[in-house]
Amino acid sequence: MDYIPNIVFAIVLFLGIGYFARNVKKLSRNIKLGKDVDTSDNKSQRWNNMVRIALGQTKMVVRPIPGILHIIVYLGFIIINIEVLEIIIDGLLGTHRVFSFMGGFYSFLIASFEVLAVMVIVAVVLFWIRRNLIKLKRFLNPEMKGWPKKDGNLILYIELVLMLLFLTMNAADFQLQQMDAANYTKAGAFPVSQYIATFFQGLPISTLILIERTAWWAHILGILMFLNYLYYSKHLHILLAFPNTYYGKLRPKGQLDNLEAVTKEVQLMMDPSADPFAAADENAPEPEKFGASDVMDLKWVQLMNAYTCTECGRCTSECPANITGKQLSPRKIMMDTRDRLEEVGKNIDANKGVFVPDGKQLLGDYISHEELWACTSCNACVEACPVSIDPLSIIMDMRQYLVMEQSAAPSDLNNMMGNIENNGAPWPFNQMDRLNWSKEA
Repeated sequence: MDYIPNIVFAIVLFLGIGYFARNVKKLSRNIKLGKDVDTSDNKSQRWNNMVRIALGQTKMVVRPIPGILHIIVYLGFIIINIEVLEIIIDGLLGTHRVFSFMGGFYSFLIASFEVLAVMVIVAVVLFWIRRNLIKLKRFLNPEMKGWPKKDGNLILYIELVLMLLFLTMNAADFQLQQMDAANYTKAGAFPVSQYIATFFQGLPISTLILIERTAWWAHILGILMFLNYLYYSKHLHILLAFPNTYYGKLRPKGQLDNLEAVTKEVQLMMDPSADPFAAADENAPEPEKFGASDVMDLKWVQLMNAYTCTECGRCTSECPANITGKQLSPRKIMMDTRDRLEEVGKNIDANKGVFVPDGKQLLGDYISHEELWACTSCNACVEACPVSIDPLSIIMDMRQYLVMEQSAAPSDLNNMMGNIENNGAPWPFNQMDRLNWSKEA
C-alpha cells in the first residue's frame, strides 16, 4: 500500500501536464490562423534579441523599480522551479530529497531557494501595493476593469501562496530532521525556514509529517494549477516572451509594409513604356483583401503578439494620443485582438474544426474607427514594450483595410490624398501656384 501515493501523484502529474499540452495545442492552432510571414532572416540578430530582451530583461529595467522587482520574481520563478524537478522525482519514486547526495552544493541550492522565496514574497507584496493602494494610472484604464484587474491580483496571490508553502514545507522538514524522524535524513541548509520551524516546536512527529506532506502536496498541485492557469491569464508571456522576441520586427520601426499588388500598379503608372494589358495574367488569383478587418487577416506573428501581451500598460502610458485624452490605448488593441482570437478559436472548437461566420469581426465589434485614426504612428508603443510587441502593425493593417476596401478614411485624409493625386502635393493648390507665397514676401 506504500506505493499508492506514488500512483496518485503520477496520475495527477499526467493529468496536469496533459491538460497543459492540450491548451498549448489550441494556442498553436489559434496563432496559425494568421497569415504566413517569412521570419527566416537574420537568425543571429533574432537570437541576440531573445537573449537580451526576454532572458536579460533589458527593456524591463528602463523603469528601474518595477524592472528590478520583476527580475526578482522572474529569477525566483526560474530558479526555484529547479526544486520542482526534485519534487517530481520524489513523488514518482517515493524518495525524499533525492538530490541530497550533492552534499554541500545541495545545501547551497536550498539556501538560495529560500532567500529567493523571501525576495519574491517582498516583490509580490510591493506589486500588489502598486496596483491596489498607490493605484498607478496605467492600471486604471477602462480596459483594465473586471477580469484583467482580477487576473493581475490573482496571479500575485498564487505566487505568494506558492512561496509560503515552499517555506512551510521546508520548515516542517527541518524540524523533522532535528528530531531524527524516519526517512527525513539531514540534508540542506534552511536560513529562512529554520526560524519558521520554531512555531512547530513541541509538536509530535506525526503532526509535523502531516504538515510537511500537506505543504508538499499543496505546493506541487499549486504549480500544476498555475501551469494550466497560464493559458487563461496575461501571464502566458512567461512562455511566449522568448519566441515573441525572437520573431520580433527587425526592420527600422518607421518602415511600413508595402502591398505587392499596389507596388506593381504604381510601377506601371510611373513607366510610360509599360503595357498594362501585357502585364495582366489571366490565370492569376484574385487579389487578397487589402489590409485586415479580422484576426484571420493578420499575420501569425501579430497574433502571437496578442497572446504575449503582459497588460503592463507601458505602451499606453507612452502613447501621445492616449495622454492627450484620445480613445486609443495600444494595450487595448492587443487585448481586443486576443479576445477576438479566443472567440474565433471557441467557434472552431464548437464546429468541429471549422470556423462558422458569426457576424462579428475585430474591426467595429472590438476596435473602433476612432481608436485607429487617433494613432499618430509614432512607434512609442513599440519602443516601450518590454517583450517586442508591435501594436502599430495591427493599427496600420486595419487602417489599410478602411482606406483601400471601404474608402472610409476621415475627410481630412481623403482631401489630402485627393490633393496629392491631382496636384502632386497635400495642399489644394495646383503646381503653377506653388510659389505664389514667395511673391508676397
